[in-house]
Amino acid sequence: MAYSIGFAGKGGTGKTTLAGLLVKYLIERNKSPVLAVDADANSNFNEVLGLKPKSTLGAAREEMKKVSDPGLTKDVFMAMKLEQAIVEAQGFDLLVMGRPEGPGCYCAANTLLTKYLEKLVHHYAYLVMDNEAGMEHISRLLFKDLDLLLIISDAGQRGIQAAGRILDLTRQLGLTIRKTALIINRAPEEPLTELEKRAEELGLRLVGHIPEDSQIRTWDLKGRPLIGLEKDNKALKAAQAIFDQLL
Repeated sequence: MAYSIGFAGKGGTGKTTLAGLLVKYLIERNKSPVLAVDADANSNFNEVLGLKPKSTLGAAREEMKKVSDPGLTKDVFMAMKLEQAIVEAQGFDLLVMGRPEGPGCYCAANTLLTKYLEKLVHHYAYLVMDNEAGMEHISRLLFKDLDLLLIISDAGQRGIQAAGRILDLTRQLGLTIRKTALIINRAPEEPLTELEKRAEELGLRLVGHIPEDSQIRTWDLKGRPLIGLEKDNKALKAAQAIFDQLL
């Protein structure tokens, strides 16, 4: 069974960037194969990883409602679409969830997707899931069981407050999360004593800071895949030190 890692946090904290740096870390340390899952309706994990998705599972949900071939069951159809949606790369694969594009209930399709995803992850050493901003993805319970939840905050009180609410929600929903950790991203050079104190009050386990990085900002503006960052990049080195600690 894959070791599963999910990302959460308010919008703009850099979850997708850090998820991409984690995929890079795992590949470089021979902890592969890795399944990268983009569970954000506004999908852009593929851009960080330098891949172009062929299809999404959101599109498959739409198509499933229109299946009329009596010889093609919905189970077989969804299994086929899941296989088609996987993008293969060196050391990792990418699966983009996408979003539903029409009205109606997606309960049956989501049930099938969950079943096939659970089968799929057995073929990988690690699962890295980039989620959308906020808490909606947690309440959907697509993945009820995680080995590690990384909650990402910026260097501000609102980010820490959002992180605390996410931690509370995981407990209220009774999710099985074996470890939870807080990372403060784009941290300034000055001490963050007040933020660290507030994080402790909210029951958050802070495992490290990642500094603001001009190269990442420039690459992001130009659309360059961050998985290609050189090993001397300061944000990358800080992230890898945190991943060493956690994994």
